[in-house]
Amino acid sequence: MLIVAGIGPGNPNYLTYDVREKIENAKYILAFGRIANSLKEIRDDIVEVNKVEEIVNYIDDEKDTLLLASGDPNFFGIVDFLKKKGLRVKEVLPGISSFQYMMAKLQKSWQEGVFLSLHGRNENLESIRENRLSILLIDKYNLPSKISNDLYRLNIKGKIYAGFNLSYDDEKIIVRNIGEEIEDISSLGVVIIENEMD
Repeated sequence: MLIVAGIGPGNPNYLTYDVREKIENAKYILAFGRIANSLKEIRDDIVEVNKVEEIVNYIDDEKDTLLLASGDPNFFGIVDFLKKKGLRVKEVLPGISSFQYMMAKLQKSWQEGVFLSLHGRNENLESIRENRLSILLIDKYNLPSKISNDLYRLNIKGKIYAGFNLSYDDEKIIVRNIGEEIEDISSLGVVIIENEMD
């Protein structure tokens, strides 16, 4: 049976106690490369998978397998995908999402925020026009510089916050006005849009 655990933004300091305990005690454990590397100090025998499809090869209904996912596995995460593939999930353990981490760093509340995932998805940025606060997950095709330029072309004004490699030693948060140049440091990131809304 599959147990899916969120490891948070990446740095092991942000694991919940429950998830850390599961990592220490699991007999069978899977993770994507970046996650396996960041948790080497806890376990160095994590089986590394490169594609979601590979997970299927390791699942056995007779034994519990712990699958580690970045952020929170229920927030634009892997749980829905696994269920669509017909895999039975026994338990889901939450983690801190990268956007929660970033909002804490910015000391900003996020309950009014609207969420968009551009991580492997195409979304219409037009919806940002209708909201004061938008929180976006990015990928290598939808980087902050592109998002900023696209919003500028849509004549949306306001601030853009780009957080890269959040919780890692090389973390960087950049604040710009929409349309200004942003250096794309990494595809691991979160973008926050504060729309000026006239």
